[in-house]
Amino acid sequence: MEPIVPPFVPVLLAALLLPFLGRRVGHALGVLATAAVVPYVWLVPEGAHIPAELFGFRVVLFNLDAFSQLMGLIFGFIGAVAVLYSYASEADNLQTAFALSYVGTSLGAVFGGDWLSLLFFWELMAVTSTLLVWHYGGRAIRAGYRYALLHGIGGTLLMGAIVWHYVAVGSFAFTGDGIVGGFPQVLAAIGIGVNVGFVGLHTWLPDTYPRPHIAASVFLCVYTTKTGVYGMYRAFPDGEIAIAYMGGAMAVFGATYALFQNDMRRLLSYHIQSQVGYMVAGVGIGTALGQAGAMAHVFNHILYKGLLFMTAGVVIYRTGQESLKKLGGLGREMPVTAAAFTVAALSIAGFPLFNGFVSKGIIISASHYTFEAGPLAVGDYHTLELLLLIGGVGTFLSFIKFGYYAFLHGEYDGSVEDANRGQTVGMVIVAALCVFYGIFDGALFAILPFDVTSDAVVSHVYVTYTVAHVVEGLTLAAIGLVGFVLIKKPLSRYGGAVPDIDAIYNPAAFYGTRSVVVGVTELYAAVDRLAVRLADGTGRAVRTVGSGTFDVAGRQVAVHVDIRNSVLVIVVALVVALAVVL
Repeated sequence: MEPIVPPFVPVLLAALLLPFLGRRVGHALGVLATAAVVPYVWLVPEGAHIPAELFGFRVVLFNLDAFSQLMGLIFGFIGAVAVLYSYASEADNLQTAFALSYVGTSLGAVFGGDWLSLLFFWELMAVTSTLLVWHYGGRAIRAGYRYALLHGIGGTLLMGAIVWHYVAVGSFAFTGDGIVGGFPQVLAAIGIGVNVGFVGLHTWLPDTYPRPHIAASVFLCVYTTKTGVYGMYRAFPDGEIAIAYMGGAMAVFGATYALFQNDMRRLLSYHIQSQVGYMVAGVGIGTALGQAGAMAHVFNHILYKGLLFMTAGVVIYRTGQESLKKLGGLGREMPVTAAAFTVAALSIAGFPLFNGFVSKGIIISASHYTFEAGPLAVGDYHTLELLLLIGGVGTFLSFIKFGYYAFLHGEYDGSVEDANRGQTVGMVIVAALCVFYGIFDGALFAILPFDVTSDAVVSHVYVTYTVAHVVEGLTLAAIGLVGFVLIKKPLSRYGGAVPDIDAIYNPAAFYGTRSVVVGVTELYAAVDRLAVRLADGTGRAVRTVGSGTFDVAGRQVAVHVDIRNSVLVIVVALVVALAVVL
């Protein structure tokens, strides 16, 4: 099968048509357009590409390799489920159109065969996701503004790196060597670091994702950060130790801050940063095992994180409550949602027999065999490996807290219905895949860019279900459970109000921007007042030129000469003269 059009084309066409269709027909079209991406990229042979021209440069709008294929498979699948969930959750056609445009531009980014194509769709992805956030209105407007500002800065830095790269090598093409070394790599790392949520560049995540419609959050939790991981691989295909350790820091930082949150979607957003930290660590490690683990975790994370946002969305949809402190006992009222949450929670925490256990295990194994132990090592555990394990404990703690307060603790005041039919179908399909890829790990290995079971490909063959791996997973779960029992009471006192660095730069940006606006306005007003005064003074001077008292035949005669007419005559004469000459 040869490619005819890039897979983002039908998705973007569906986005354009959807506002003009009925709600049922429009969403059905959205499901079909996104679902069609899956067989399309599965059947197209590796190496297939579609050349084109963009801004006068030769580009490749579609290029299929093992990395882009995996991204296309999961992006298309979860997009279809998210459109179904949107329909079931009463999202209007325009919102879903914005969501589909976001999906389409993300597909354009991961299938672009060169830096210029990737950058073009990268920036469009920022625009379409901002529109998706803004569409909801209310508190989402200001959060969307901050989101757009940060992603604008990140995109500009990435653009600088790509332009520098082009000047250095004379081509935008992916050569397998990544961004040219030196300062361009720093620009690329920081620019992409915004998208993946580097520590210090991450606060747009918990600030933005809890604000829009519940269905919008399902889309948002998938595409931006995972496209960022893909971009990080393209920029650093051989890895980078500093990026690997940043990933470890993200895993710990995100899990720690998530533990203090009571807003369900804010807690989940911090865990996007934490889980993406594992992927970033895998990319930074740079070995075949590390890169395969990163992409495996991209695939698995999209499944269980999408499911987590769907379950949280159903709770909000049915109860109207965002805070865990206002919930409780929903497990009896909403058994389907509670079961789906349990599957997703065990998956993200890396419990044996669930998909997160498989992909986390690959990355942790890669960290164990790659770097020197370092000063923070404990026994056989290397420093990066230790950070990833600590992040795992934090994940168990957070989701034990979430499940306990939402579904187990106390009783919900009033009756509430479970997920509706469309929401249930979406959640059950994704939950089944979380279990499937956890048990049948070979199905996941088959779509990875490197064969982690072959000693000819990886330096250390990975086996998921060894005694050591299973004991490690169970130990992390036990530590998390005991830890929650110990910290539950003191943790409840904090109320989710632990400040992040956005407590500093959000007010600074707000008041700084306001000061600039006020300063410019006042400067304009001052200049305007000065201009008016000068004009008024000049006018009075012109009107009185030639006025005075003159002696005419011994008599004093007052004469007032208004020279405005004279000036007009002179100007007209000059214009006529110029016209004759020219």
